[in-house]
Amino acid sequence: MHKREIEIAVVSDVHLGTYGCHADELNQYLSSIKPRTLILNGDIIDMWQFSKSYFPESHIKVIRTILKFIEDGVKVYYITGNHDEKLRSFTNLYLGKLTVTDKLIMTIDGKQTWFFHGDIFDVSMKHAKWLAKLGGKGYDLLIVLNKTINNILFRLGYGRISLSKKIKDSVKKAVSFISDFESTVIELAACQNYDTVVCGHIHSPIIKTVVEGGRDINYMNSGDWVENLSSLEYNNNSWKVYKFHEQTTLSSALAMPQRNKIKLTRKDLELSLQELTIL
Repeated sequence: MHKREIEIAVVSDVHLGTYGCHADELNQYLSSIKPRTLILNGDIIDMWQFSKSYFPESHIKVIRTILKFIEDGVKVYYITGNHDEKLRSFTNLYLGKLTVTDKLIMTIDGKQTWFFHGDIFDVSMKHAKWLAKLGGKGYDLLIVLNKTINNILFRLGYGRISLSKKIKDSVKKAVSFISDFESTVIELAACQNYDTVVCGHIHSPIIKTVVEGGRDINYMNSGDWVENLSSLEYNNNSWKVYKFHEQTTLSSALAMPQRNKIKLTRKDLELSLQELTIL
C-alpha cells in the first residue's frame, strides 16, 4: 500500500475506550501515512469513561500502530489532555522516540509553534488568561487548578467540568465558548511571542490567521476522531486540515469507472441551480 509521506501529523481527541471513537477510520488514516513526526495532542485514551468491558480490537490496533511508528523511528510526542490527565504524572518522560509532555514548542519553518491540548481553559476563561501569561509556571498552575477543581467536584458528587457537556447544553453557548477559547489562545500566543498555536480539545478543526498585538498569529485545531474525523498535516512548508470523510469520498469518486458516471444534461444543471437558490 502506498503511504503518503508527511513531515508532521497532528491527531487529537481520539477517545479510545468509548463508543463514540471511530477507531476503524483512524486505523485507515494512520496506515495511509508515513510521518516523520506524530503529535498526539491529548485525549487519545479516554480515562474518564474507561470501561474494562469495552476496549475492542480496533482500539487496540490504534495503539499498536502508534507503537509501530515509534519502532520504525518516527518521533512521537504524546501531549496530555483532560481525559488522559493521569498521564500527567509521567510528564517529561522520554522512552526512545516517545516523549510524554504537557506542552510542546517547536520551530517549524522558522516559526515558533506552541502545541498544547487546551483543557486548561475549562475552569475559567477569565482567570486562565492572566495565569497563563505567567509563562511555563502559569501553565503548570492552570493544570493543577483544573485537576484540583475536578477532584473537589467529583468528591462532592458533581460531574467533572467537561466541554462536551457544555456543547450539549446549548449550541449557542458552545459557539460562544469556542470563540472565547480561540480568542484566549491567540492572545496568549501573541503575549508569549509564538507565531503559531496548535490545540485540540474543542473538536473544531480549523486553520486561520488572526492579527493580534500588531502581528499575524496562526491558530490551528486538529479536531477529533469522534465527529469530524480530522487531523492536521504539515508538508512542504504548509499546513492543512485533513478530513477523513472528504478524502474517502474523493477517492471513491476518482476510483469510479467511467461507465458508472452519471451524465447530466443542461436541464438537470439548471434544475439543480434552482434548488440551491431555494435552500
